[in-house]
Amino acid sequence: MCIFRQLMRVEQLTFTRFIAAVLIVIFHYGEKSFLFNNPYLEFITKSSAVFVSYFFMLSGFVMIIAYHDKTKVSAFEYLKNRLARIYPLYLLGVLLVLVVLILNNKANWGDFLLNVTMIQSWVPEKALTINTPGWSLSVEMFFYVLFPFLFNVIYNKVSFKKISILILVFWIVSQIVFQIMFLKPIMNFPLSIKDLSYFPLLHLNEFLIGNLAAIYYINNCGYQRNFDLAILIVIILIIIALKFPTGFNYHNGLLAVLFIPLILLLSLNTGKLTTILRNRTLVFLGEISFGIYLLQYPVWLWVSDYRLRKYFQLDLKEDPTLAFLVRFVILFLAACLSYKFFELPSRNKIKDIKA
Repeated sequence: MCIFRQLMRVEQLTFTRFIAAVLIVIFHYGEKSFLFNNPYLEFITKSSAVFVSYFFMLSGFVMIIAYHDKTKVSAFEYLKNRLARIYPLYLLGVLLVLVVLILNNKANWGDFLLNVTMIQSWVPEKALTINTPGWSLSVEMFFYVLFPFLFNVIYNKVSFKKISILILVFWIVSQIVFQIMFLKPIMNFPLSIKDLSYFPLLHLNEFLIGNLAAIYYINNCGYQRNFDLAILIVIILIIIALKFPTGFNYHNGLLAVLFIPLILLLSLNTGKLTTILRNRTLVFLGEISFGIYLLQYPVWLWVSDYRLRKYFQLDLKEDPTLAFLVRFVILFLAACLSYKFFELPSRNKIKDIKA
C-alpha cells in the first residue's frame, strides 16, 4: 500500500516542470546564443517546443493524483481551484503584452476578448495572439472543463482495463490522424498544420494518457524500486529522439512513449535521484516554472533591444548570448516575485470564494 500523503504530492516531478519551462524559453529565444547555436545543443532550439506536450501529460497525471481519493469531483470547486492556480498570472501576462500593443497602436480587442476568455486556441490563426505561450493554457482550460465528467462518469465507474483500452485507442488514433495531416496536408481543410498544432482536441490524447499513467501508478504504487538507471536511460532516449529527428511530428503527443515512462519511473523511484529532486530548492524552482513559462514573452517584449542598449549597453547583434542571459535573469526574478507576491495571494483569495 502507498502512503496517501505521498500520493497527494509526488514532489520529485515538480522540478521537471522547471527544466521543461527553461527548455521552452531556450527554444523561443536561444537560437542566436553560442551556448545553443552549436552542433551539440542546437537541437534544443529546434525541438524543445515538444515539452509543452510534457506539461499536458504531467497535468493529466497530477489531476488524478490530486483527486484519486474522491468519490465525486465537484465541477464548481474543481474549476474554481484550477482557475485560482492558473488565471491570475495568465491574465497578468495578457495585460502586460496588451499595454505594449496599445502603446504601439497594435491592440486588437477581438484578440483580447479571445484571450481573457481563454478560447483563442479554438479559433484559426488566433492561438498565438497577445501572450503567445497562453495558447497552451487555452488548451489546459479545455482539459479542466472535461475532467469532472471524465472522473465522475468514467474513471470512477469503469474498470482499469476498459479505461486503458479506451485511452490507448484514442491516443493511437490521434497520432495517426495528426501524422497523416502533417505529412500529407489535406487540400481545402479549414485548419492549417500550424492551427492543428494548437487545436485543443488534438492535444486531448496527451492529457488522457497522463490520466491513465496516474491510474496505473495508483494501482501499482507498491512497486517502488531504485529506478535511477532506468530514468537516466529514458532521458538519454528523449535526447536522442530530439537530436535525431525521424520525420514524424512530436508536437501532439507522439513522445508519450518516452514522457510517460519518465513520469512513472520518477514517481515510483526510491533511488538517490528522487532524494535530490525532492530538495526544497529544486521543488521551489518547479513551483515558479509557471511564471517562467507565462512571463517569457512579456519579459522579452518589455526588455526590448532598445532597453538593452540604453540600460545595459548591450547590442543584441554583437552579443546575443549576454542579451539572452540578462533577459533570462530578469525572467527568473520576475517568476520568483510573482509566485510569492502575486500567484499565491491571488490563488488563496479565489479559493476562499464560496458558491
